[in-house]
This record gives sequence, structure tokens and C-alpha cells, in this order.
Amino acid sequence: MHLCSLMRNFARMKEWRMPAEWEPQAFVQLTWPHADTDWQPMLDEITETYVEMADAITARERLLIVHPRPDTVKALLAERLPKEQAERINYFQCETNDTWARDHGFISLVKRRDERGKMREERGEWKEKRGEICLLDFCFNGWGEKFEARLDNAINAKLFSMLDCYANTSALENHLDFVLEGGSIESDGEGTIFTTRCCLLAPHRNQPLSEAEIETQLKRRLRASRIVWLDGEPMPGDDTDGHIDTIVRTAPGYTLLYNRDLKMKEQLQELRTPGGQPYRLLELPLPSPIRDEDGEQLPATYANFLILNGAVLVPTYHQPNNDSEAIGIIQRAFPDREMVPIDSRSIIKQHGSIHCCTMQFPEINETTL
Repeated sequence: MHLCSLMRNFARMKEWRMPAEWEPQAFVQLTWPHADTDWQPMLDEITETYVEMADAITARERLLIVHPRPDTVKALLAERLPKEQAERINYFQCETNDTWARDHGFISLVKRRDERGKMREERGEWKEKRGEICLLDFCFNGWGEKFEARLDNAINAKLFSMLDCYANTSALENHLDFVLEGGSIESDGEGTIFTTRCCLLAPHRNQPLSEAEIETQLKRRLRASRIVWLDGEPMPGDDTDGHIDTIVRTAPGYTLLYNRDLKMKEQLQELRTPGGQPYRLLELPLPSPIRDEDGEQLPATYANFLILNGAVLVPTYHQPNNDSEAIGIIQRAFPDREMVPIDSRSIIKQHGSIHCCTMQFPEINETTL
């Protein structure tokens, strides 16, 4: 490639970044449970949990619901939610295999602002549109071909025509040649992406690529300047091979929240920010083991919280001491946000939790769906 073309490509890459989850959001996606998913035996129970999540989300921002028969969900929520909240919901009709929006949903990039624009904004002079959004559609293959995912992997391409008006100048990038789930990466909003070796190097994802080659792909596709590989281990009952959002989460002020684990603590203590400083570490308790009817331990974790505008949805497990401790620690990471506990014992029966069920979309200046 000609040197000028290389320089232009590099400049274009630097225009974009993956925002942190605590940045302003336009809406959250829920891919709603239905009778043709694995939720069928406990559909009423999980539906109640989704109604609770929908209530908490629409009290603060818009909600997008994906479902094969959305009129049934619309009728339910019109009955269960206040009218002004029900009016904040958009519905998209689409066949789905399952409900894990975090992993089949778009990964968003936003445009960086230049220093001149940043200074103008600090002086209160920023009047222009803040930027654009780029929606990345990666391949979702059921966490390494463990489960059927053909319908879920096709949602984004169908959904884009609806979302295009939300950002006005949004763009779609096809990355279906690369397997990547949203739950497997965490962004600090400044160019650092955290992930785990146990997940991204697991079988049936991107072999025969090596760790170094996968890192190169992540940097290019996510426009990241740094990839931090962590050596966390999958939780018992975890189908994802160790998603980062079940183990370590990022928060403002170079803060990392992590599951109580000596090996993980030692690795995080050695980690440094891009400026060479240690991270602020907050240790989350582990819930007491919860098992299914067959005695299999389920992957309950407090790390799988969802950050919203003005709030954090915290998974709880009917364990008052552990739940209270976890909420208090997460509150320290987000002191200006309301903590909203959501009983997640229903969700973990299908081996996920709140963050796994949801995908946030960044705000782009008076964004609408």
C-alpha cells in the first residue's frame, strides 16, 4: 500500500474510539425472551425479571426491544409500566435464537473530538453536533459454536436500517469475518481494551490466529491503542469461556472492580495505566454458590452490572450480606449514580446476568431512535 494511503488509514482509525459504558447513553437494547428460546420452561419467571429491567431502564433513558412478536411485549409493558415510560420504548420484529444482546448486539464506536473542539466545549461554546457513531457487526457464533446462533448473528444487519436515523450519520461496519462478543471486552473510553486470554483464545472462535495476531485485529477493528490481557478463569457454569464482564469491570478514575480472587488481585496490582500509575482496585465479594436442579453451580457474579444514565443496575442473589457489600462497593466506583438492585437468580439459570442481557448505545447529541 502506498505511504499516503497508509497515513490516511491511520488517521481514519484515530478518529474513532470505543466509549466507556458510563458515558451518556441514548438507549439500551433488550432481546426479549420468548417460547422458542431456552427460557421456555421458566418463561413467566424470566419475563418478570425483564419487566423489572425494562422499568429501571425506561425510568432513565430509551429502550429498544427485539422480539419475534413485539406486539405481545408491547401490550404487557403498556399494562405494567407508567405511560411516559412505555412511550420511551421502540420495538423491532425479528426472529431470535436467544436473548443475550451483549454478545450478538452492535459494538459502538464514537468519533473523537479534536483539541480545538474540546477547548470550545469547555468554554461553553460547543454548538455543533458532537460526532458520529460507527456500529460494528461482529460474528456471534454461540460462544465458540456451543449453541445455535444463526438468527442472533443476523439481527444487526436487519436492525441497522432502523438505527440509522438514531445517529443521523451512523455507519455500519461489517466484521463478520471475526468472532467477538461484547461481553468479552471492556473499554475505558481512552483507547485501552481489557479482555481475557481464556475467552479470546478459546477453541472455535478465531483459530488459527495467535494471541499477537488477535491483538492486532482488536486494535485495528476497535481503534484501540492498548490491549490488556488478563488471566482470569471462567466461573463455574460459565458458557462464555470467561467473559471479562463476569470477572473485571472498568469505572471512572482508572478504577477496576474485580471478583475476590488472589491471582487476579496480584495481576491487577502490577497493572499500570497508560500514564504509568497503578489502578484503583475495588474488590467485589463472590456470591455463595447457587446450584441448579442437577447440582450444577451457576455463574453468579456481582461484576455483571449495567451502567445507565444516572444509575447502575446491580445483580443480586437473595444473599443479604453479600448483596449489600457488593452494592456498597459498586457505589464507591459510581458515587453519583443510584444503585438499583435487580434479583438475578432467574437470569443465572441460563448462565448469564444483567450485563449479558443488555447492550447500551452511546448518546449522540439529541439522539432519537
